[in-house]
Amino acid sequence: MSAGPHAKLAELGLTIPEVVPPVAAYVPAVRSGQHVYLSGQLPIADGKLLATGKVGAAVSAEEAKDLARQCALNAIAAIDSVSGLDNVVRIVKVTGFVASAPGFTGQPAVMNGASELFGAVFGEAGRHARTAVGVAELPLDAPVEVEVIVEVA
Repeated sequence: MSAGPHAKLAELGLTIPEVVPPVAAYVPAVRSGQHVYLSGQLPIADGKLLATGKVGAAVSAEEAKDLARQCALNAIAAIDSVSGLDNVVRIVKVTGFVASAPGFTGQPAVMNGASELFGAVFGEAGRHARTAVGVAELPLDAPVEVEVIVEVA
């Protein structure tokens, strides 16, 4: 039997952070039937936004990939808070928003930061459909935001 998500996180040297509190009128995650729908997760750690600005200008693509990974870790915390990680059947869909400088077209590579973490933590169940979109602005001037839909038992 393969190690569960908590063991995988420990192997990666990661701990589940506190769920990031909403910055407006919404909740971090909602379970409806067999699915958990997550609000957009920003790259916040220890209560602070880790970077601001446009990817391809103030923020490098490699930095943004790490920020997307933090968004995914925050998503994992939100999933755990409403269903428990051991109940994850599959990460179904990941939508990534990248605040992009003019001419920046590397949104898919940035979003690999989130996708690769989901794969490392959930294995085959972490493989998902995905959209990576370049946008003009994100809340709080965040460089990336990640939204997730999860199937749970």
